Amino acid sequence: MTALMIQGAGSNVGKSLLVAGLCRAARRRGLSVAPFKPQNMSNNAAVTEDGGEIGRAQALQALACGLMPQTDMNPVLLKPETDIGAQVVVQGRRVATVKARDYAALKPGLMASVLESFGRLKAAHDLVIVEGAGSPAEVNLRAGDIANMGFARAADVPVILAGDIDRGGVIAQMVGTKAVLDPADAAMIAGFVINKFRGDVRLFDEGYALIAAQTGWRGYGVVPFFADAARLPAEDALDLPKAGGAGGFKVVCLALSRIANFDDLDPLGQEPGVALSMVAAGQPIPGDADLVILPGSKSTRGDLAFLRAQGWDIDLAAHVRRGGHVLGICGGYQMLGHVVRDPDGIEGPAGETPGLGLLDVDTLMTPDKRLTRTRATHAASRLDVEGYEIHIGRTEGPARARPFAFVDGQPEGAVSADGRITGSYLHGMFTSDAFRAAWLSALGAAPSQARYGATVEATLDALADHLEAHLDVGGLLALAR
Repeated sequence: MTALMIQGAGSNVGKSLLVAGLCRAARRRGLSVAPFKPQNMSNNAAVTEDGGEIGRAQALQALACGLMPQTDMNPVLLKPETDIGAQVVVQGRRVATVKARDYAALKPGLMASVLESFGRLKAAHDLVIVEGAGSPAEVNLRAGDIANMGFARAADVPVILAGDIDRGGVIAQMVGTKAVLDPADAAMIAGFVINKFRGDVRLFDEGYALIAAQTGWRGYGVVPFFADAARLPAEDALDLPKAGGAGGFKVVCLALSRIANFDDLDPLGQEPGVALSMVAAGQPIPGDADLVILPGSKSTRGDLAFLRAQGWDIDLAAHVRRGGHVLGICGGYQMLGHVVRDPDGIEGPAGETPGLGLLDVDTLMTPDKRLTRTRATHAASRLDVEGYEIHIGRTEGPARARPFAFVDGQPEGAVSADGRITGSYLHGMFTSDAFRAAWLSALGAAPSQARYGATVEATLDALADHLEAHLDVGGLLALAR
């Protein structure tokens, strides 16, 4: 037993969740198991203990395995900065920023790093469960592929193909994938699973048999929709809540065009007294919001322009006049100041952009990137806060005399004189239960005893139970080689 790979018949078929659940199931069977994704594309990154970064989904999968996140778990991470360009992170470190058409030339050279990382994980664990990216049916991208069949064949890892029945057309997804694949690639597929079924699974018996007959692949089960997935950290901004919950304290977050590291929102979404929702492009900030969050961004100046194009700067000013609270995290913190300067064009064209002027600070973009897991002490409550930092730029100004927190005795972040505007570089602050409860209570939310980490662990166990009940997990694990 060495490795098994889950690929998808399309994007967003639930590969990340299937891998997380299988990782937890394998761990509960006494195996030392690790996750691996050769190439990920996401601006939602996690910081590893050694100061690198990987996709947030692999950090969740590591948790399912009982491991700390490691850069080898996601050796190539693409972080989109524009519609046609992305930052390339290899084994946790930024190596280049390239346009999409140029990445195709760069990609074949990355296979050595991918196989090196995979080899280290394979040597250290009984089992590695690998997640593909997108779909192998995108055969126009097959040349130089490192994410799907290119990796599977280079590493000799058997593949299970997952299809999403919730979006419709799953029979065509599965049979069509077999039809367009090169025969040698198709030979790597050892079976299939159907994901996200709603209703009576027996109604799909005929379709399930048809897929098996048309492809020659063995089916390993049909997974009903797992509603509790919403309790796990979201990897994709598309998975964030669009409408508020039932709580009385209304928190809204601006859906910036380059939103990054939005896992800050996950613990808030599970607070029973909080109604969390996203404000999408073209929508106004609700007038009854208690707290508006400006999240992280992969392009602070670009998202300032995007924010103003939606009229959110006007809405924010009105929100503040009404006595509302504002929290800016990382790029959102930078936006709250007077100006964001980027003289070297690190995040885009060189220049400077006026900020929102809600905090008396300025930001200068610098080439050095801060990547670290952080323990801090909240300045007001003196409670411990755990999180991580992942940003470029330095923010200074008079408001820093009123820090949000202290890190190793040094001030971090800033708070306005009236206490209603807060900025911080600290991601993940709300995973600290005592701090989250105290901070929200100080803003007027109902007291809470929610335990975020315990909820995530319990949900991973429930996910493993769900897969054990509906998949032939033993048969899947037996495929690994």
